[in-house]
Amino acid sequence: MMFRRIATAMALGLGLVAGAHAQQTVTLKFHTFMAPGSNVWRSMLVPWMEKVEKDSGGRIQFEKYPAMQLGGTPLQLYDQARDGVVDVVWTLQGNTPGRFPRYEVFELPFMMTNAEATSRAYWEYTQTCAQGEIKDTQLLAVNVHGPGMFHSREKPIRNVGDLKGMKVRGPTRTITKMLGALGATPVGMPLPQIPDAMSKGVIDAAVVPWEVTTSVKIDELAKHHTEFDPKAGGLYTTAFVIVMNKAKYDSLPPDLKAVIDRNSGIDASAALGRAQQAGDAPARKVASDERKNSIYTITGADLEGFRKAADQVDDEWIKDMDKRGFNGKQLLDCAKGLIQKHTK
Repeated sequence: MMFRRIATAMALGLGLVAGAHAQQTVTLKFHTFMAPGSNVWRSMLVPWMEKVEKDSGGRIQFEKYPAMQLGGTPLQLYDQARDGVVDVVWTLQGNTPGRFPRYEVFELPFMMTNAEATSRAYWEYTQTCAQGEIKDTQLLAVNVHGPGMFHSREKPIRNVGDLKGMKVRGPTRTITKMLGALGATPVGMPLPQIPDAMSKGVIDAAVVPWEVTTSVKIDELAKHHTEFDPKAGGLYTTAFVIVMNKAKYDSLPPDLKAVIDRNSGIDASAALGRAQQAGDAPARKVASDERKNSIYTITGADLEGFRKAADQVDDEWIKDMDKRGFNGKQLLDCAKGLIQKHTK
């Protein structure tokens, strides 16, 4: 009889512990460099967090910190997630140059088609051709932005020769290499520094997608915008990641871990890419209709001039991967094939 009572008490105790564990609530600190008024923050990242919160029945709550509100620089975001300073970040893989070299393939010239398809390809690539590239955080999703393009203060850019002598901001080492190959003087610079640099003439132009121009006042500072024929694909794009502190992820109860998993992966990546590129058209309209800025589209022989000048960037990247012990040509072919597959 005594043993039965002890067993019953133990079962009740375990049930209470399990029940408490099942109802555990978790607060996650989300940190990024994007401004609170930006398209990425309002239309992409906040909706992603809100969906996680809703799917968890409110048991996951995010403390939301845009614009580096928790301190540090954009270049430190990945390490903040790795070290547990914050729980989740959205950042450029290129903010830590050379650290995740296999992901750079998506930033090569004229690789991307549209952000949704290319983001799907990017995720599948991380799971197949570039397994293990990120080891010290939990990779939740990846994405790219819409077609990258030129925005210049005074001088319009209509062909590759126009870039000669121009100081042009680029976001990552791959893209600054491309700018150098095109004849520009590349200037590596995080996004938040663009307005000050452009207003003071430190740079003559910058490459960013349309959607970010309003949040960093490029539509006010640049008089000229240069697009590329949509059928040719984007001049470039930038590769982003959402990563979570691994210990924090591992500490989640199974049901909350499942919520995070359901909001990770290929479909989440595609949704992020789609949401980011959706901001392109409204921002373009501001530049054209409200600011009355000039917008030029590069086609034909001028487009081929850009392609030819940029070809060397692919070759250099392949050689760099080979030196690192990877098969660069195989990685490039894999990425191209996946982009084609998901674009279809």
